[in-house]
Amino acid sequence: MTPITEVEGRRVALSNLEKVLYPETGFTKAELVHYYATSADVLLPHLRDRAVSFLRYPDGPEGQVFFTKNVPPGTPEWVTTAEVPRSEGPARMVVVQDLPSLVWAANLVTEFHTHQWLVQDPGQADRLVFDLDPGAPAHIVHCCEVALWLRERLARDGITAYPKTAGSKGLHLLAAVRGGSPERASEYAKALAVEAERAMPRLVVHRMTKSLRPGKVFVDWSQNAARKTTATPYTLRARPVPLVSAPVTWEEVAECRSPAQLEFLADDVAPRVQRYGDLLGGLLDPGSAGSLPLP
Repeated sequence: MTPITEVEGRRVALSNLEKVLYPETGFTKAELVHYYATSADVLLPHLRDRAVSFLRYPDGPEGQVFFTKNVPPGTPEWVTTAEVPRSEGPARMVVVQDLPSLVWAANLVTEFHTHQWLVQDPGQADRLVFDLDPGAPAHIVHCCEVALWLRERLARDGITAYPKTAGSKGLHLLAAVRGGSPERASEYAKALAVEAERAMPRLVVHRMTKSLRPGKVFVDWSQNAARKTTATPYTLRARPVPLVSAPVTWEEVAECRSPAQLEFLADDVAPRVQRYGDLLGGLLDPGSAGSLPLP
């Protein structure tokens, strides 16, 4: 019989809690649900008012992994949904607004991925993102070098960047922005990626072409497109171990000398939040958003 728990007055069904999702560490589905529930104070603000794509891995990262973008069958009526624009026509997606919805979504076993715009105004980008993806033998230490360059370059345009680990092998830079569409944000991000490649030609590539990427950091600017989503801060990732897309300090970025320094598991997050609070809290302050430069 599927156990039912009550979360802030909502009845949430939980299933297969004993299932081991990450065999290397023995991390179970119960621990995954617990992680999301106890991280809600810092995770929910980055989910609210954003349509969510779920990257699901119900049998663990070594099982079937698939995206769910439309509202899943059986979604409780109290879970918020919103109609969002797509090239093939409008679609309805989940918006995780509260703790009961977060626990319900956690039971699906998922990574959370969100757009760089709010459902209330999909025509306006409020986030800028750079996904720094290293091509072997490059690794996250090389991403840190690129991130520091991008930080300074963005600052010259009055835009404050915040770093987080991808929770896999790279690094993400996020910034709060205003005054432009997703298309404009993409154009600006691409221009900076091209500029970074010119400044560091031995280290950076701005094109996705696989033959160009070995030993370099691909500055993926394309995730600013309206249709694209990026791993939400604090989400668990479908990796061999329960890695988290964790916010980091700029000091940690500058001092990184080995990939292990910027690998954070689910159990590492609570102590970091206790020490630092939400390192990405500045993204949530509309007054801190930088203006996208004019073309």
